[in-house]
Amino acid sequence: MSEFFGPLDSEGRVPPLQQTRVATFLISAHGALARQSAFTLPTRLESAWQTELNAQLFRETEIVSLLMRATSWAPDPGLGYMVATWESAWFPQPVYEISDWPLAVAIGLATLAHAVHAGIRPAALLPAEANPEDPFAMALRRIEFESSRLLQAQILSLKGPDLVPFRDAVDSALERRHAEVRKLWRETLQSVGVAFDE
Repeated sequence: MSEFFGPLDSEGRVPPLQQTRVATFLISAHGALARQSAFTLPTRLESAWQTELNAQLFRETEIVSLLMRATSWAPDPGLGYMVATWESAWFPQPVYEISDWPLAVAIGLATLAHAVHAGIRPAALLPAEANPEDPFAMALRRIEFESSRLLQAQILSLKGPDLVPFRDAVDSALERRHAEVRKLWRETLQSVGVAFDE
């Protein structure tokens, strides 16, 4: 196993099978965040966390769209089972200790978003000799940039004053989500010959 994507082709591009599996994982995760954001948003924004959720919806949709166009797709018969596993892992997990149900759902979504944006750093797996003009490499770098921005919003949501009475429940939910995302990301990388560095 290698610490990076590859071996790269003669033009410095990540192999299509690695692109396909990694892009499908990222599309699954960010697509789930986009769907849940859309369903969690009320028709009228009345608080700061709803405003952030609206921004997240469009950024997550942009990430999915970018990956669909930038990836060199290859047939991958193993994806069916993997996608089913990923999609079931992204199911909403509200923080039930919060009595305000819309907020409980939104905070559950924020824990998933925090885990995805903090725990998945695909551009770090690009070797130094990767073609900087390759659309897939550029997409991974763009995703990391957007993830850093979105992570700040999740931190503000999860550390907000409204959640002080529920700190233990929120921290526990966040730890569970991070463990789930790390496990799935590690398995995905190992399936394409990339070593996962904790």
